[in-house]
Amino acid sequence: MKILSTLLLAASAALPLQALAETYHIYVSRHGEKVVSDSKDPPLTAAGELRARHIAVMLQSAGIQRVFSTNYQRTQQTAAPTAAQFGLAVQSYDPGKQAEFAKQVRGMGGNMLLVGHSNTIPDLVRQLGGDAGSDIADDEYNRLYHLTITDDGKVATQVLNSQP
Repeated sequence: MKILSTLLLAASAALPLQALAETYHIYVSRHGEKVVSDSKDPPLTAAGELRARHIAVMLQSAGIQRVFSTNYQRTQQTAAPTAAQFGLAVQSYDPGKQAEFAKQVRGMGGNMLLVGHSNTIPDLVRQLGGDAGSDIADDEYNRLYHLTITDDGKVATQVLNSQP
């Protein structure tokens, strides 16, 4: 009986490690189209709102467990439809601490959406181990990275196209 208890205890201790070792998916997107403004925190345009809803539709069967966004209106509004679809709150992250955030995200496991900015997303994708490709142009909003992180830690990058 003592041997059985020891084996069960050892198996239960290994479960969290096993859960983290499973393949998971991270989707990374720039915010949708924003209102042209002198404001540092403009909201989305109608096209940006439509793009945000389209991203949610694209991810409806992705099993999203967490949604992260920078603390700006346009990123929060882009993340909101996906978060609502899965009954989640949008959690904020600091785009000035990309390496720390990427390490935190990799340690969490589970499928998630991360929303940021044209000047931060390529670095975040690289920090997560993905292939960011070229920089994101100021007028480019359609790039949605799909990073698949396998149980051995390898990262495969696929670039999807979100429509407005």
